[in-house]
Amino acid sequence: MEVEVSFAELGTELQLERITMLQTVFLTMLTLALVKSQVTEETITYTQCTDGYEWDPVRQQCKDIDECDIVPDACKGGMKCVNHYGGYLCLPKTAQIIVNNEQPQQETPAAEASSGAATGTIAARSMATSGVIPGGGFIASATAVAGPEVQTGRNNFVIRRNPADPQRIPSNPSHRIQCAAGYEQSEHNVCQDIDECTSGTHNCRLDQVCINLRGSFTCHCLPGYQKRGEQCVDIDECSVPPYCHQGCVNTPGSFYCQCNPGFQLAANNYTCVDINECDASNQCAQQCYNILGSFICQCNQGYELSSDRLNCEDIDECRTSSYLCQYQCVNEPGKFSCMCPQGYQVVRSRTCQDINECETTNECREDEMCWNYHGGFRCYPQNPCQDPYVLTSENRCVCPVSNTMCRDVPQSIVYKYMNIRSDRSVPSDIFQIQATTIYANTINTFRIKSGNENGEFYLRQTSPVSAMLVLVKSLTGPREHIVDLEMLTVSSIGTFRTSSVLRLTIIVGPFSF
Repeated sequence: MEVEVSFAELGTELQLERITMLQTVFLTMLTLALVKSQVTEETITYTQCTDGYEWDPVRQQCKDIDECDIVPDACKGGMKCVNHYGGYLCLPKTAQIIVNNEQPQQETPAAEASSGAATGTIAARSMATSGVIPGGGFIASATAVAGPEVQTGRNNFVIRRNPADPQRIPSNPSHRIQCAAGYEQSEHNVCQDIDECTSGTHNCRLDQVCINLRGSFTCHCLPGYQKRGEQCVDIDECSVPPYCHQGCVNTPGSFYCQCNPGFQLAANNYTCVDINECDASNQCAQQCYNILGSFICQCNQGYELSSDRLNCEDIDECRTSSYLCQYQCVNEPGKFSCMCPQGYQVVRSRTCQDINECETTNECREDEMCWNYHGGFRCYPQNPCQDPYVLTSENRCVCPVSNTMCRDVPQSIVYKYMNIRSDRSVPSDIFQIQATTIYANTINTFRIKSGNENGEFYLRQTSPVSAMLVLVKSLTGPREHIVDLEMLTVSSIGTFRTSSVLRLTIIVGPFSF
């Protein structure tokens, strides 16, 4: 199957248009030259290019557009795209292009060109074969090449569809082609771009990056820098929010994010997330509570935070109050306890209660009676009566009338025992005395017979047959007081007179509880 590419037929109309355009441009430039010769102060800048070319502001000339590079899928059906001055070709993948700069041959009519292709010879057209094109480049004319299936294309390119025979391709052409600035002749006699960045012929600064372009190069700043004049200056990324969630630190050519204390960067290196200090590095001595961006320490009951807000110190509860315990407070790590003196026991954690030793550890003899008091006990004789008194009932001693020794002594003595706490508030009623036998037509009077030498007591008669012992001075224990309270009974008609004594033993405890 033969592939026919008739560039001569397709390009005739375009050639005519270009010839007309060139003529117009030539006339315009001639007119501008005449005007310039008359007015030398004016400067005309030419920036219009023909189709397939674009203006290069650096070189101040037109340069070819590589359509194969910028046009997506320029060729279809498995064809390859070949760029050339002012356009591009879609050729079979086996086609090759041979270009040299020999003198152009005479234009061959279309009929001759057609017959020449059939016989294996071609005649190259001479349209703008060696003339200057916009942009300062040159197009070389193609020589006639003998060989099968060779056709002449647009702009005098010679296309050979059988690359299998290398002898048909001139490897060493007799003439060199002229390439535009930034291009050089390749081993295949085509103009190829010079990579100034690779060859080291660029003039970029050390802080710049060379970027190769077709026929030229450009100098770019490194990432993180921007051009200001000829200098590359650092871009302050931190001045353009919102790069970072919390804190931003600019560095030469870059930046990094940082977080406030108590936060750490997430995996995206932008967001700050809270650090759970209680899990990561618990510094609290006892209890740790995480809060946003920080943490707080707390102590167990009985402790308080020290000045470093991390450790816990024991609270000396005994110093905070003197009323925690009834007797004595003992500080312990994180708590306290109460103690009671000997003879007492702790009740309800803080109160001291008397121990009744007469019920628990009775150490009295058989002929003795155990009497408990606040903080201790005493052993008293079960028969307290002394001659001439005889025991008639429990703790009651009577002096018989028949005994002559009983005439001037009390008729009876009753022994009673009581205890009071130390430093009891005064005045205070502490004991009541009352007649057990009431006689008609008698008058009873009461008095403290003995044991009140310091005036601690006062006996107040409350009725004809009773009286109340009043404590008028505070007593401090441990101490024992024996007070005789006498009741004197006198007949209203003066027929008889008698008395009885209540011997009261008062034991004052050592404490106020």
